[in-house]
Amino acid sequence: MLTSLKIQNVVTIENLVIDFQGGLCVLTGETGAGKSILLDSLGLATGARAESGLVRKGSEQASVVAVLECAPKHPVYKIMTEAAIEIETGEPIILRRFLSADGKSKAFINDQAVSVSLLRDVGQSLIEIHGQFETQGLMDPQTHRQILDDFGGLGDMVSAAWRDWRDAEAHLDDLRQKTENARREESYLREALEDLEKLNPQAGEEKNLSGLRERLMYRAQALEALNAAYHVLSAEDDPVRKAASILGRASAKIGSAIDPVLAALDRISIEMNEAIANIESISGDLQESEHSLESIDDRLHQLRTQARKHGCAVDDLPRMRDEIAEKLKTIYNAEGLLDDARAAAEKHKKVYDDQAHKAREIRRKAAAKLDKLVMAELAPLKLERAKFETKLEELSESEWGPFGMDRIMFTVATNPGSEPGPLHKIASGGEMARFMLAIKVVMAAGGPQKSMVFDEVDSGIGGSTADAVGERLARLAQGRQVLVVTHSPQVAARGAHHWIVRKGGEASVATAVVALQSRAARSEEIARMLAGASITPEARAAADRLLENAA
Repeated sequence: MLTSLKIQNVVTIENLVIDFQGGLCVLTGETGAGKSILLDSLGLATGARAESGLVRKGSEQASVVAVLECAPKHPVYKIMTEAAIEIETGEPIILRRFLSADGKSKAFINDQAVSVSLLRDVGQSLIEIHGQFETQGLMDPQTHRQILDDFGGLGDMVSAAWRDWRDAEAHLDDLRQKTENARREESYLREALEDLEKLNPQAGEEKNLSGLRERLMYRAQALEALNAAYHVLSAEDDPVRKAASILGRASAKIGSAIDPVLAALDRISIEMNEAIANIESISGDLQESEHSLESIDDRLHQLRTQARKHGCAVDDLPRMRDEIAEKLKTIYNAEGLLDDARAAAEKHKKVYDDQAHKAREIRRKAAAKLDKLVMAELAPLKLERAKFETKLEELSESEWGPFGMDRIMFTVATNPGSEPGPLHKIASGGEMARFMLAIKVVMAAGGPQKSMVFDEVDSGIGGSTADAVGERLARLAQGRQVLVVTHSPQVAARGAHHWIVRKGGEASVATAVVALQSRAARSEEIARMLAGASITPEARAAADRLLENAA
């Protein structure tokens, strides 16, 4: 529900704040007073196209702030959450729009900067604006399906099946493409796998071979050094053994003080023996190595050639071998995999087909019911000779989509004997507004609650027809907020709340909006609407009767 609208520097409005209530809210005033400016301002706040001509003459910037409240479970909170708007569920929603004189605009939701498209999505989920020449929804046949589905309570029973089918088809197409690509390079893959399996590359092999190659390059020098060290350590005149022998013979005379020295010499001897053994082992490895520099260079050349061929590092060759083997496995098993993918796609297509046909039956029943209820609303709206009919047309398979296999269009015939045609092409602006009103009254209980705004839906009618329009607007306003800009006294009398739009000002034209709080004030305004500038006692009496009848 729109609770507040603040307007600054929009055309003839310098500074205006209107606090709204629920139910049927009517705005009246003389032609040219500025009622349309209020709707332009509301449209600006809800993401409508901005034009620099809306900025008040002499001002640098116009601004509009709309404050709205809605139920905690309203879909608008999901829209804002997905757009990363920080807001608590149930918290008032503040839509703010600034428009500069050069035509540039900025949009905000709860003081967070947003795109105009997001502002529009949020605004349209909260407010519907219907004008005589721009009737939301009905002008666009693409929306007729949604209206019918909302009326029939169809939900998203088809869209989930559509997504599953399309995903299965995408998987099948991807598998076909991969299989075709693999088959085209099958001989290359076979040869590549044979080469890699023959080569049998090992993880870390390049590093190990490089290290071994470096050692082999200096084998002669290494062996010479190892032999020299061996002879030094194993010489007969080993000083460690000599010292241990001398001190051992004299230990009885020296006493226990010599024990740590003998122990240290013993440890040294053991360590030397271990060093000699290691030298012997290293020397043996170098002398008996199965590798030569030539064999190592050949192996490294083969590994690096294969790495360049496959565009990878040498260490990645084992992984490349596995990937090529997997590709060949896919080719070998391609028919089985394709059969499984085709079967899955057909299965999901059948589910979609079943759901779409169920949706079609629901739509047919809902269309018959909707047509009957709308027709019942038309006669009092001075459309008694009109015929309203919902057409369902089966789409070709190429046109199927997440909403099924049907094209839905509202058609009307406004003259007896004429064939029904598309509503948006047959009905005039005034007729379109009344058709829309009839549909909205029929559907009042369904869908998320929105505030609804009607601009001169009663244009060109009067008397009992205008009263019927007013009665339906009041019925539509039960449980929701409906704002009506009207020149009809019959409609104005039905309002639960009433504002008058006035134009004044001396130096410059200014628009003001005044809430009519008392019955007397409302009666006087309705009498003006009946009689014009000169209000007669008869007009006041008629205004009182309208208010009494509407109570």
